[in-house]
Parts: sequence; structure tokens; C-alpha cells
Amino acid sequence: MSAVLGGVSREHRRVVLAAMVGTTIEWYDFFIYAICAGLVFSTQFFAELGGNALILSFATIGISFFFRPVGAVVAGHLGDKIGRRAMLILTLLMMGVSTVLMGLVPPASAIGVSAPILLVLLRIVQGLSAGGEWGGAALLAVEHAPADRRGLYGAFPQIGVPIGLLLANGVLAAVAATTTPAAFLAWGWRIPFLLSVVLIAVGLVIRTRVSESPVFEEVREARAQASVPLVELFARHWGLVVAGALLFAANNAVGYMTTGGYVQSYAVKTLHLDRSTVLVAVMIAALGWLASTLAGGWLSDRHGRVRVYQIGFVIQLVLMFPFLALVNTANVGLLIVALLAYSIGLGLTYGPQAALYSEMYPTRVRYSGAAISYALGAVLGGAFAPTIAEALQTSTGSVYSVGVYLAAMTIVGIVASLFIRDVPGRDLSAGNAARDRAAEAS
Repeated sequence: MSAVLGGVSREHRRVVLAAMVGTTIEWYDFFIYAICAGLVFSTQFFAELGGNALILSFATIGISFFFRPVGAVVAGHLGDKIGRRAMLILTLLMMGVSTVLMGLVPPASAIGVSAPILLVLLRIVQGLSAGGEWGGAALLAVEHAPADRRGLYGAFPQIGVPIGLLLANGVLAAVAATTTPAAFLAWGWRIPFLLSVVLIAVGLVIRTRVSESPVFEEVREARAQASVPLVELFARHWGLVVAGALLFAANNAVGYMTTGGYVQSYAVKTLHLDRSTVLVAVMIAALGWLASTLAGGWLSDRHGRVRVYQIGFVIQLVLMFPFLALVNTANVGLLIVALLAYSIGLGLTYGPQAALYSEMYPTRVRYSGAAISYALGAVLGGAFAPTIAEALQTSTGSVYSVGVYLAAMTIVGIVASLFIRDVPGRDLSAGNAARDRAAEAS
């Protein structure tokens, strides 16, 4: 990190570290559920309910997404009223505690239908937490950043997502490699969930030592907070909320083919590849996603946020069907190549997001605007992407039908990008009235 952020103060580095580490922990927790939904929960929790257990299990991933906007509204309101830092601590605790409790839920064979119900309730808490987490982490990083490096600073909370994916797959791969398949299904899968308690402690230590955003402090000192941020947001900036949501939906739908567990499940259950080998392949892909996300943030400081998004979407579109063809070979080496190539477009449409969303909204409603755009985009794009993919592949017998769906979502992202004004380096302070009027007009 020192090499990438050379020449900046210790306080700025601490802020970036807090945003990245907290996001990593949040998404480690989120991803181990998403991965286990395809590998474990369908048999251990949902098989006794009847119907297609795998589709039911993937559907629980989507259910939590509908609670992200609720978390975004609550965290956005409080974040715009009392500050970014307090919300980051609260969301970290919510995610961590619910994850640890998931690791303690007995299987359906022991407590019947209560098992999937408890699992879904805890997943809803994860959704509430995830809805509020991202906006606070993104704003904390970007509002501390020099104007000409917001894209790079904002990429650090973004790379917390591939790092969380890397950790989740790594821990699960280690457990799968050191247990028998029966032991993994019986109790091994619980270990990554219980380990979350250690990560929570680390995250809290780091986040409690970070100062509040200087931009928010300016608003608080001037007593310029919006009285009801959500009302002001939709009264004056609803067009930005819609465009931002559609932009993220395109990235999220494509990303959840790897992070949401669909590729893992398809490779193991349809292509009959070894579970731990597939998890390692996704870990390697996560490293590629991390690098391309950092590159996306860095490039957006030089060439504009929207331009980098558009390049990334075109790459997603061009590589969509070659990606699926390589996966379908059932060759581990080609699976890794496919996932790495796929991660390029994914990172370029994710790295600039924190800076872009921060610059889209005036300070009074920035947390609400960024968080709600992100949460709605997650619902539209990622909520049922694995479920839709599984249903399409099952009904058509071809994985390429999934490609048609993802290509359509990518085109939605390209169109949405045409309606977003790119203003890198805009003044984020509360006192710039001209900036606020321009934001409202857009």
C-alpha cells in the first residue's frame, strides 16, 4: 500500500486501510454464505423442503439483497446526520455477529424447517449491513483524498471485495482439502463462519482509530445537514439514483457469476471438477479482479470515471461467450484463464465506482445517494443473478443462455453510463453552492 499511496500522510493511509479492511471483512462474511449456498446449503438446509433445492438455496442469496436498500436508507440517513465513521462500526458488527451465528445453526435434519428459516433471517441481517457498509467506506476514503487521486483512494474499499472473495475461497478451500467430503458437509463448512469473530475484532480496532471525514465535519460545524436526507435526495436527484443503480446492476450481475457461487456450483456439480480445485481457481481470479479494480480507479483519475466504465463494459460484452466456452471445457487451466480474463472488465467497471458516486451527489445527501444507488443496483443486478443463471441453464440445457442474460445486463450498463455527467475533481465541500446547483440540475 505504501508504494501505491506514496507521498501521502499517515492519517490518509490509516483511512484507506480502515475502508479496505472493513470492506474486506464485510464481504468475506457475505461471500462465504454465497459460496456455501451452492456447495452446502442446498443439501443441508433446503433439500427437505422439496422442489429444486439448489435454486431455493441460491434464492436466499437474492432475498438478502431486497434488504440492502433498507440498510442503505437507514445508514444513509444516519451517515448524513451523525457521520460516516459511526455507521461503519455498526455495519461491521451487524455483519460479523450474523455470520458467526450462521456457523452455529443446526442442519434441517436436526431441527427441521427452523434451520432454513434461521439461516434466511441471519442472511437478511447481512443484507441490511451490506446495504449500509459500502457507502460509508467509499465516502470515508474519497472525502479524505486529494482531488486528483480520488479514483485511486476510492478503489481501496472496492478491492476489499475481491480480497474478501479471496479469503472466503481460501479458507473454504483449505477446509475442503483437509476434510473428507462428508466431514466438509457435516461440520467443516462451519469453520469459516466461526472464524469471522477474529476478523470482527481486527476490523473494530482499525475503524475506531480513524478520524471522521473532513467534508462531513465541515457540514456538521456549519449545521448544514439535510433534515430528511432521503426526501431531499429523491426530490432533487432521483435521476442520478436511477442511473447509478443501473450502472452498478450491470457490473453486479456479471460479478455474481463468480462471487455469487454460480460458476463454483456449475463447475463442481455439472462439470464434475474437484471442489477445492475450483475454489483455488476462483482465488486466482480474485487476484486478477483486485489488480484490475485498482487499475480502474487509477485510470479514472487520468481518463475520467465514465470512460473507464465504458471500456470495461465493452470488454465484458466481448469476452462473455468466450468466457463461458472456456468454462465449459471442464479444464481447470482454461477455467483459470477464463476467470482471469473475465476479471479485467469486472475491475474496470468497479474500481472507479466510489469516486464516481461521491462526485455525483452534494454533501448533504451524499451518503444516502451513494448507498441507495449501490443498494438498488445490487437488487437489480445481483439479487437473483445466480438463481436466474441456474434456472436458464436448467431449462435450456445450455450455459450460453446465461451469456445472453449477462450480455443484456451489460448493455443496460453502457446505456446508463451515457446519462451520467463525469466531473472528476469536483469540489466536494459543502460550501460550493455552484457545485450543488449543477448537481441538482443533472
